[in-house]
Amino acid sequence: MPESEAHDTGGHGAHRRPPTRAERWQAARRSPFLPATVLVFIIAVVAGLFAWSYTHAFSDPVPHRVPVAVVAPHGTAHGAAFLAGMEKALNASLDVHGYPDYAQARNAVEEQTVFAIFDVRQERTVTMDVSSASGASVAQVLEQAAPVVGQKVGTDVTVRDIKPNQRGDPRGLAIFYIALAAVVLGFVGAIQMNVHAKELTPGQRIVFTVAYSLLGAFTIAAVVDWLLHAVDLPFVSAWLTLALTMFAAGMVFLMFAVLIGRWAIIPTWGLMVLIGNPSSGGAVSWPLLPPLLGAVGRWLPTGAAISAIHTEVYFTGRLHAFPFLVLAGWALVASTVFWLFKHRHPGYRSAVERSE
Repeated sequence: MPESEAHDTGGHGAHRRPPTRAERWQAARRSPFLPATVLVFIIAVVAGLFAWSYTHAFSDPVPHRVPVAVVAPHGTAHGAAFLAGMEKALNASLDVHGYPDYAQARNAVEEQTVFAIFDVRQERTVTMDVSSASGASVAQVLEQAAPVVGQKVGTDVTVRDIKPNQRGDPRGLAIFYIALAAVVLGFVGAIQMNVHAKELTPGQRIVFTVAYSLLGAFTIAAVVDWLLHAVDLPFVSAWLTLALTMFAAGMVFLMFAVLIGRWAIIPTWGLMVLIGNPSSGGAVSWPLLPPLLGAVGRWLPTGAAISAIHTEVYFTGRLHAFPFLVLAGWALVASTVFWLFKHRHPGYRSAVERSE
């Protein structure tokens, strides 16, 4: 037997020596088993957080602070007793806005400053006007509590819904669903572009993100309005708002993709779904959410989209700039970060290699 073979079979040659710890770690890093193992634990943790987040927000919504308008002369005893009884029944504070006449109180509803009007100008009588379009869940809570409180304090209570939801969407959930669809498909579209169109340059990727956002938003609006007749949308403005929402969500994923690479889905999912959906005010209005979620939700894409489209549908002519600025801000910041770090994206490197 040749000496070299004898040396090899002895197990002590250079090719037979046990790998060092560093070599084992490098081999593990190159193996598909490491990211797969990490994903197993990440998915388990995210599943628990997902269940906690949605259950915490939706399982037993209770009011915390409800803005209401009160139309009453100064010192109305039965009005004060009724409001105190409502706070006790709701186990919450009413954020009372006083108005000298009903017209100004109604204007506050249109401006989305308050969720209901308590008219206590008549002796021993309360007329409570709720606005389901402002928040169906809040209106329901108030409608259930008011008659009971009226009996306890000896006051007749009349409940009216002065701004109901549209017939095809009595619970006011359709806007939540279309905003959710725009957000999820926005970042899923960006993920799929990364997988199936890796060689797109950063500029081309932005162009295609705009394209699928416009077409996807059009489809969402057309199905909900023209096909299902669930909500009568102001089509062009709702379509463009949904398109901006999809674009912002897609660019947020691309921003994280150039910042942290293949794990970009984790912060994207956490921001858009884990936190963004429960805090959006779409399924449960913000006065019934835990205070922190209610405050955060308005600054995130889902909550901003719901607020913007909700105003376009039910409060035409009373648009507020804030939700549109939030959506535009997310789109602008994410796009800027993506462009500044575009050299980290595989599409940029592929473009450089092709040019060489």
